Amino acid sequence: MNTSAIGRRGFLAAAGLGLTAAAGASACAPANARTPRKSRVATYLPSSYGDLYPGIEMFDKAAAERSGGRLAPDLYDSGALLGAEQLLPGLLSGVADVIFQTSSYVSSTYPVLGAMELPFVTEDYGRLRRAIEPGRPQFELINKNLKPKGVRILGGMPTTFEYLWTVDRPIRRPEDVRGLRLRVAGEIEGETVKALGGAPVTMGSAEIYQALERNTIDGLVSYIGTVVSRDLQKIVKYGTAGHFGAYTVDAYCRSDWYEQQPQAVRRALDEAGATLYRDGTAHMVKVHTKEYLPKVRDAGVKLTEPGGAEMAAFRKAIAPVYASWRQRLGARTAGQAVESIREA
Repeated sequence: MNTSAIGRRGFLAAAGLGLTAAAGASACAPANARTPRKSRVATYLPSSYGDLYPGIEMFDKAAAERSGGRLAPDLYDSGALLGAEQLLPGLLSGVADVIFQTSSYVSSTYPVLGAMELPFVTEDYGRLRRAIEPGRPQFELINKNLKPKGVRILGGMPTTFEYLWTVDRPIRRPEDVRGLRLRVAGEIEGETVKALGGAPVTMGSAEIYQALERNTIDGLVSYIGTVVSRDLQKIVKYGTAGHFGAYTVDAYCRSDWYEQQPQAVRRALDEAGATLYRDGTAHMVKVHTKEYLPKVRDAGVKLTEPGGAEMAAFRKAIAPVYASWRQRLGARTAGQAVESIREA
C-alpha cells in the first residue's frame, strides 16, 4: 500500500490547475429602471471563510456595476438574516432576493444538484470545475430542473475535493471507516459514510470543533476550507486525500423574481453569476493551494493518499450512493448529469 504524503504539487494537481425583504408584492416587484432597488442578499457563511466570502463580494459588486446601479445588494452574512437551514425557505417566501448556499444543504430537495457532490464522479477537479460553468450542459440541466420549483441558479463556485479528516487514526482503506462517527453536511455525504461502514452525524460547521474536542465525533468529511475557517487543523491529526465528495457554493434567486426584472437587470445578474463562477472559484483555488494547505501541514496534520488498490476499493464501496441518488432523480436525468461532468 502506498501512503505518500501529499505536497503542494499533489494538491495543485487535485485542484485541476495545468436579500427581511417585504414579502408579497414588494418582494416580487421588478426593479425600477431609474431608482436603485435594494436587494437583500443572505448567506450563513461568515467572513472567516476567506476562500469563499470574496466570491460573494465579487458577485454583489458585479451585480451593482453591471446593472448601472439598478441593483443595490444589501448583504446579510453569518446567518444574520437567515440561518443555513432557513435560506431556501426564506428565498421562496420573499425574505431574501438572492441567497448564497452550499449545494449539500439543498440537494436532498433538489437532487439534480447532487451530481456535483457524488464521490469519485471524476478524479479531475478541472473537469468538475468546468462542468458548472454558466451556459454549459450541467448548468442548463440544473436550471431546467429548478425552474418548475421556482428557483434559479445564477452561478456557483465548485469547491476542491472533500477529504476524510480524523483525530485518532488515519483512514487508508474502506474498513478503516467502520464504526467511526463522521460529521457530514448533506445527504450524499451521509450516504457515502454509511456505504463505508461509518455513522454520519449532521451538524452545522460552527459546532464541529467542540464536537471533535468532546469526542462526540471522530472526524468529518470536508473540503479544506471548512477545516481552516473553523480552525479544525488544531485538532484533527489525519487527512485522507481523495474525491470523497464535493459541493458547490451557489447564488440562487426565485425564477419569477428574475423573470420580472428588466432585461438589463437580468443580464447583470447573469454576469454577476459568471463572475462568481470564474473569479470567485479562481480566488478559492488560490487560497486553498497557497494558504490553507500549508497551514494544515504546518499544524502537523498528516495527509496521505491511498494507493491504487485501496482507492479502487473505496470506489467500489461507494457504488450504492450512485444507485440511491439515481433513483431519487430519475435514471435519464441522472445519466445526463453525470455525463455532462465527465465530458466537461
